Amino acid sequence: MSIEDARRAAGFQTVSTRLAYSNPWTALREDIIIHPNGKKGLYGIVERGEFVVILPMHADGRVTLIQQFRYPVGERLLELPMGMWETKENVDPVELALGELREETGLRAGEMIHVGTMYQGAGYSNQKGHVFLARNLTRGETELEDTEQDITTQDMTLGEFENLIARGELKCMVSLAAFALIRAKGLI
Repeated sequence: MSIEDARRAAGFQTVSTRLAYSNPWTALREDIIIHPNGKKGLYGIVERGEFVVILPMHADGRVTLIQQFRYPVGERLLELPMGMWETKENVDPVELALGELREETGLRAGEMIHVGTMYQGAGYSNQKGHVFLARNLTRGETELEDTEQDITTQDMTLGEFENLIARGELKCMVSLAAFALIRAKGLI
């Protein structure tokens, strides 16, 4: 079922749609809609390509995080490696996960397990993400893009990682959700 068919089945009607803004990473679309109760409304939708988020798990139980400055919030954040390829369409999520892991951490994964999918901000965005657990890791050189030169990596035990979460020091919702999904499936 298409997205528009699903909206109609849920009682929504799209009256009109217009592209309000677009750049290589993000587009903003405005839809005039009629809600199931008959009320007219406006919905702003942030359109972004699919992304991946990876939990790199070393054989000795350590995990690797990245830290980078996040301009929108003005903070350096610890996160799981993640990303999207803006210049390529229909990228295989496994290929993307292997590439992002290599680019940001220098790690090569002998095993990349697709754990599940999630939406980042389904109330305002259509961006879909794929969660991966990377194992059988070997370390190599990073391949940081020009805009990623401030990324650093940090290895820590799983217990130290969980303590970061408990102390509220891991603020990235995508990283938290990915970890919760991997943990809930009993993979770590």
